[in-house]
Amino acid sequence: MAAVSDLTRLTSTHPMMDAVIDEQVGRRIRIGDHWLSDFASCNYLGLDFDPEVIAAVPEYIARWGTHPSWSRLLGSPKPYIEIEEQMTELLGCEDVLLLATITHIHMSVIPVLAGEGTIFLDSRAHKTIFDGAMLAAGRGATVVRFRHDDHEHLEQLLRENPGAPRIVAMDGVNSMTGNAPDVARFQQLAVAYDALLYIDDAHGFGVIGERTPDETSEYGHLGNSIMRHHDVPYDNVVMVAGFSKAYSSLLAFLALPTKLKEALKVLAPPYLFSGPSPVASLATTLAGLEVNRTRGDLYRRDLWDKTHRVLQALDALEIWTPNVSGYPIIEIPLADHDEIDEVGRFLFDHGIYVTMAAYPLVPKNEVGFRVQVTAANTDEEVDHLIDVLTSVRERFRLRARDLHL
Repeated sequence: MAAVSDLTRLTSTHPMMDAVIDEQVGRRIRIGDHWLSDFASCNYLGLDFDPEVIAAVPEYIARWGTHPSWSRLLGSPKPYIEIEEQMTELLGCEDVLLLATITHIHMSVIPVLAGEGTIFLDSRAHKTIFDGAMLAAGRGATVVRFRHDDHEHLEQLLRENPGAPRIVAMDGVNSMTGNAPDVARFQQLAVAYDALLYIDDAHGFGVIGERTPDETSEYGHLGNSIMRHHDVPYDNVVMVAGFSKAYSSLLAFLALPTKLKEALKVLAPPYLFSGPSPVASLATTLAGLEVNRTRGDLYRRDLWDKTHRVLQALDALEIWTPNVSGYPIIEIPLADHDEIDEVGRFLFDHGIYVTMAAYPLVPKNEVGFRVQVTAANTDEEVDHLIDVLTSVRERFRLRARDLHL
């Protein structure tokens, strides 16, 4: 508890931590009698309010009920198979396996893949990846940390730690900085050293995709993941992501070889024992995939426009953010981490709802707050955000841009 004292304190005292949200209208939320513009949502494409997606739910519930009680080992509702087939085509991978959540996947699949081998873990890998690696360590695996996004350090460690199996575990689009690693270089290392690159693209899938001459924005086409965005093959790769962010549905997946998929059906506990995702999530996933095909790139262009308005405003205000990708996760660190409570309350009082980034969620020199832009945010809400950030810049000490040039 001492290690997470800052986070514990904020959870107990701060109105934007562990909050009860009483009402939601678009990206406006009400906490008690206080209305705020929501920039803490990860529903990047705004499909949680898409009429076509919402309308798909009643028909599926009428056919399948609210929630089949079989584990997937016993039987999968046909929508599962339809989603896996469509996802295989969208991602351009060999096969896809659906499970309920990314956390389920990390906790169950990482130990299976690692066995008694070695996990090379990015030092800033998401906590759920770390926890999956720790479970694997408890079953005989060795965990070796490499410096964040440092492929040279990883290669050194791969040379020093021979043997098999070897798993390189890391994030795609980072959930705090909004940046992505050089996926091609890490995939090449995995192939060269007979390792498996295990990459979590929770915040990239649905937002960034393959590059095409007629793309509507720099996010690319179809939102089919960081792998396609950088034109990286799936050789020696297992990619994990989910529908709970861009697609606003409770479901997750692995892009993987078919032989591994068949093995996980008897080795991964969630496939054997856990109940499936609710039927509504299967329905909204299938409807979301159709919306993605027909107008997803329009949503991504809108998301790109709004994100870049915020980034340009930060640049004009000389406020530093680690985001150099232009992706819709914008972390704003404070100069003094002890001001996090006061800054958060100022944002709340001025009608802005964000993700508070307290230690140890981020290093102390990055404590601050995270803005997540979505296509469902209105232009007026973006204007409001920029106005409040201007006031924050005048009142508090943020990390100055010129310190990082």
